[in-house]
Amino acid sequence: MNRRIARTAERATGALEKLVPAIVRRLIRHEIRALHSLWLWVLRRRHQIPEGALAFPYTGPQTAMMYGMLFVSVIETIALALVIPWPVVHRILLIIDVYGVVLILALHAACVVRPHVVGPDGSLRIRYGVLFDLRVPAATIATARVDRRYPDGRLVRVSADGVLDLSVGSQTTVTVELTEPVAFVRPLGARGSARTLRFHVDDPREAVAALTRVRTTPPPVPGSAA
Repeated sequence: MNRRIARTAERATGALEKLVPAIVRRLIRHEIRALHSLWLWVLRRRHQIPEGALAFPYTGPQTAMMYGMLFVSVIETIALALVIPWPVVHRILLIIDVYGVVLILALHAACVVRPHVVGPDGSLRIRYGVLFDLRVPAATIATARVDRRYPDGRLVRVSADGVLDLSVGSQTTVTVELTEPVAFVRPLGARGSARTLRFHVDDPREAVAALTRVRTTPPPVPGSAA
């Protein structure tokens, strides 16, 4: 019975992959993970912060804008509820508008509960909500510095010379140089690689200090007292 159910699930998954484009499937996954992040936000929890790791928020430049969009969406929902006289159309648009409000809140919550992370081993994880997630091993980090820049409005931009900009509010505040390129996945699934990472941190000096401190701290001498 279990094998039959597994085979049925595999066939259903295969049929779904053929019928639904990869980009659409990826967007659906993003929405599901964003809604899960909203639940974590309500519970005041954060996503995958290991013990001994340091978390660094990056939502400062976008918070006012996100709440502004949320306010406009709520006003639009109320206005349409008062203007549209047809009950069926009113209900459909109400559902769409309410879901849009929840989704805006969920996307911001995803950024709050998924901060950048500097691991206890000196590794780095830079994220943007559920849309971007890049893990950088400690051994590949050469230097880190505070470096405020203002790239264009795109979330992810990669230059021809291997510089990745992950901007928030059209700005980045930290630059990390690597010893070798690291691979990453764009929000819609395209792949790339970069040897220089520029990203935003609300407190860039603390983030750079954490990366520098971990990399320059000598390992304990075997047999020494704790």
